Amino acid sequence: MLPGSGSDEVFVRAVFAAPLRALGIDLQTVAPRPGGDVVAGYRAELDAALAGPGPVLVGGISLGAHVAAVWATEQSSGAGPAGLLLALPAWTGPPRDAPAALTARATAAYARAGGVEAAVAAARAGSPPWLAAELARAWPRYGTGLADALDAAASEPAPDAAGLRSLTVPAGIAALVDDPVHPLSVAEHWCAQMPRAALVSAPLAAFGADPAVLGRAAVLGYLRAAHGGAQERAERS
Repeated sequence: MLPGSGSDEVFVRAVFAAPLRALGIDLQTVAPRPGGDVVAGYRAELDAALAGPGPVLVGGISLGAHVAAVWATEQSSGAGPAGLLLALPAWTGPPRDAPAALTARATAAYARAGGVEAAVAAARAGSPPWLAAELARAWPRYGTGLADALDAAASEPAPDAAGLRSLTVPAGIAALVDDPVHPLSVAEHWCAQMPRAALVSAPLAAFGADPAVLGRAAVLGYLRAAHGGAQERAERS
């Protein structure tokens, strides 16, 4: 599972460890490279996972979901991942002026102008306490590479509609109904395009209280897609 923009493997474990453990699935998380080659690092880890033994589920949160989905479209039929866990997709195709891309670019500008501390201070304004604490923990790990990593995330394309339609493995999509940075409409569009996908959503406040809410939503969506076969309507957890 791949982290989102400016996030890290610690947060990915908080989201996915318990839901996957309940199914007896081992979780492998990826520590992001702190710089402009963050996406290249993610893709290298996906290649290594696919080359390992046994079937593999891939996915991630926000940027991580984008990278995993695009990478999956590039794999040969029957030789790719067994399924996808895609949490908080932020846009389809080029990022353009998607809220998450604008936020990442603005944060990168703060980091370049005043360092990581300035970026954290700016992010605290208007952020709920749980999010402010998470950013204050994760961003310093990037050091001087934070701005480049955020800019790389803000310019990375997500799968377009054609790419989503080519993903025929079961996919669980998780969204938050009231997240302005990762609009529910994007997750709904992804689900509508993918042949075997199910979307499960939850409130932002529930996610803030327990990050595993998002992982449970993605895993539940995957199970519904895998066992139901056809695309299912979005349901709220």
